[in-house]
Formats: sequence, structure tokens, C-alpha cells
Amino acid sequence: MKKALITGVTGQDGAYLAKFLIERGYKVYGTLRRNSHFETERLEILGIQRAVELVDFELGEISCIQRVIRDVVPDEVYNFAAQSFVGSSWAQPIYVGDVNGLGVVRILESLRNFAPEAKFYQASTSEMFGKVRETPQNENTPFHPRSPYGVAKVYGHFITMNFRESFGMHASCGICFNHESPLRGVEFVTRKITRGLARIKLGDAAPLELGNIDSKRDWGFAGDFVEGIWMMLQQPKPDDYVLATGKVSSVRDFVLYAANALGMNIEWQGQGASERGIDRATGNTILAINEKLYRPAEVDVLCGDFSKARTTLGWEPKVDVRTLAEMMAKSDYDLLKRLK
Repeated sequence: MKKALITGVTGQDGAYLAKFLIERGYKVYGTLRRNSHFETERLEILGIQRAVELVDFELGEISCIQRVIRDVVPDEVYNFAAQSFVGSSWAQPIYVGDVNGLGVVRILESLRNFAPEAKFYQASTSEMFGKVRETPQNENTPFHPRSPYGVAKVYGHFITMNFRESFGMHASCGICFNHESPLRGVEFVTRKITRGLARIKLGDAAPLELGNIDSKRDWGFAGDFVEGIWMMLQQPKPDDYVLATGKVSSVRDFVLYAANALGMNIEWQGQGASERGIDRATGNTILAINEKLYRPAEVDVLCGDFSKARTTLGWEPKVDVRTLAEMMAKSDYDLLKRLK
């Protein structure tokens, strides 16, 4: 039985990957911060909470990481643990740098000393491209991150490459473009949209507030992406891969897809910060722009070229953005309706 250690197992990606690995016969260990023992909702939703062995873990504490690696001696390590919300990274740049950047090298150094044969996956991100030099972006596109989150992830990405090249470790990075699901945290814009629209559909009069609705992203389904992540560590040689859909939609598009899934027809009125999304049927304001939600430095367009993953791994995304938005909107509607 292979043993996998998943840091950040209670997050969206960690939970989906844990389920994927358990179904393939793995023994899965999942890490939790010491103050997070009750944050296992996603594992419970997927019905795997009893199949995952939870262990205390702190990305900022090297002795803790060493102890876990030494005790588990994993065959595969998937590092999803991070401060993962881009918007808050400007408020805590030092913490983000320590956890998202130095946390990676703490894991790598612990693996080098206590489990050198283990295969390692680092969750890199399309946010590293930032102010993009070319579209679409691939594994060779230069990075120009536009947030402390993106900057820290660039360090994590390059230190993983460095350990691979310096010590011959099987260490790979997945440069994942936006991937969402009904398990996405409510602070992320896609889930904020679907939860907000579901709330309004169920009678709440307060409009959904968003920032830059013309920002464009390459959105896929997290369930598809974890399969590609696993495929990376099954390769004889480690490497870095872009996972994406190759198609771009704006935040505005995502709102419309989710609204249509709930039977809501939105008409846009006004411009700029005064723009509103109006329900054609009721005349009520569904969406309002809040300039406080704009990022200090915006990433306008991200679009991934996953040709390498398709050719080498045989991976392709299955769920398109419209289906994704519909899935999330209906899930949130059903959830909130049960809670009423």
C-alpha cells in the first residue's frame, strides 16, 4: 500500500485528492494545523474523514515537519498547505512569504534528510505569471507576480526546481490555473458569486458585492485537476506542468452562468463603479460594484496552455466553466435551502 502525505488536506484540493487516492488504495495522511482540528467539513462531505489519518503540522516549524516526515516515511507528498487567498496577502506579506515560500523548502529539506526517495508535488499557481508577457501562458512563460501571494509562490516553485536539479529529487510543480468546485472557500470570488446568488434567489434582498468583474480567468474543475496532479508523480522523471482549460471567461461571465442556472436573468446598467446587475423579472439589484474589493495590483487576464500535460501525461480537463458555474450555483442553492 502506497503512503501519501497531503498538506492542507482539509482544503478544496487536498480533500479531492485524498478521495482520489483512497479510491486507488493509498493510505492517506493529512496534515492539520494544531488549531484546525474541527475544520474537516470537506472530508466529511466527501465521506472520507475516517479514511484519512490526520497529523499535526506547522509549515513554519521545521522540527514538526521533520517529525511527521520521519514518522510517516511517505511515498508521495502533495503540498497544498498555504495562505491561499490572494486578496489578503497584501495585509500579511511577511506571513505569506514564510508559509508559502520558506514552508516549501522546509518540507523539501526534511524529505531530503528523512525520506529522499519520496516523490514531491508543489502547488504552484497561475498567479505567478501576474502581468503576463504572453498569452496563453505555458511552462516557459516568464513570471511577473502582482501580489505577495504570487511572489511567495514563485520562490516555492524555483526552490522545488532547485532541489530537483541539485539533489536529484523527484520533485514536480503543477502550475495550476484557477480551479473551483462546490468545496471552494466562500472567500474566493467564484464561491462568493454562487453563494450570493443562491442567497438572493431564496429571498435575501441584499445585493452581491464584487470588485473588478471584467477580470478574466481560465477556470476549471478541481476534481479534474487533482487527477493531473497525481499523474505528475507517476512519471519516471519529475517535471513542471501547466494545468488549465485554455479558455478564458470574465467574472461577469461567471456571474451570468451561475445566475442562469438559478433561473435569474441579469441586465447590466451603468458603467464603472456605478454599474449594477438588475434582475429583469423583479427589477431588484442583484449585483453592485464595491471599489474597496479591487486589488492594489490587478491581474487582468490569465489563460493557460496545457499542451505539455496533454502530450506527456495524457491529461485533459472534462468540465467547462459554464458547467462548473451551474454545478456550484445549484450546490449552494440546495445547501442554503436546507439551512433555512
